[in-house]
Amino acid sequence: MAVLRPPQGYISESDPRVAQIGHPAPPWLVNYADLMTELVCFFIILYALSAALNKNVQQASQEVKKMMKEGAMHGQVKIDKDGMKISIDEEGQAAFFKSGSAEPTSTIEGILAKLAPVLKKLAADHDIIVEGYTDNQPISNQYFDSNWELSTARATSVARLLIEKFGLLPYRMGAMGYGQYRPVESNATPEGRAKNRRVVILVKNTATPRPAAGQGPPQPGATAAALAQPSGGRG
Repeated sequence: MAVLRPPQGYISESDPRVAQIGHPAPPWLVNYADLMTELVCFFIILYALSAALNKNVQQASQEVKKMMKEGAMHGQVKIDKDGMKISIDEEGQAAFFKSGSAEPTSTIEGILAKLAPVLKKLAADHDIIVEGYTDNQPISNQYFDSNWELSTARATSVARLLIEKFGLLPYRMGAMGYGQYRPVESNATPEGRAKNRRVVILVKNTATPRPAAGQGPPQPGATAAALAQPSGGRG
């Protein structure tokens, strides 16, 4: 009859490193158990601090989701490692901007008016980046050579509205344009293009330092062509 052999690396019960039932554990195990307990406590504290620091972001997320549920705007809200992202699109609504232009319409101004109180609270401690996106309809006119420029100008227009009309802190704001290159739906249908013509407001987890005493927050600069009235594609 074959003799069963212990697997390779197996430590026999007779080995002094193995704690026998009813016998005290080896000295190293006590230190190891203490270390594991301290690590668990450390990560619990980190988790608790993280939840406390992001409490205002979590609350803001629930407020915006409630607005969307009540039909005040179309889009979605999600929180990831970068921060909270509020994505608003034109689905079922009038256009946010005039065709081929960066001039905001009353539709997006109304949406920003609803979001502004929430964003203003967050801007006290968080940087806010406005991201502009377009569909894939080509555009080339005297103001914009491509959807890159158009999306950036639209993001800048939204950032300026939040600063100049709704009182957000300028040094907390930024604007970026991604053009047509990050679609969320197919551009083959009008409905898909409407979802791709969107504005995303990113509330970052981190924030820039406040301006030095006496320096004051920087004033928003002029935006050439941002409020122009060009003719061209929808964008």
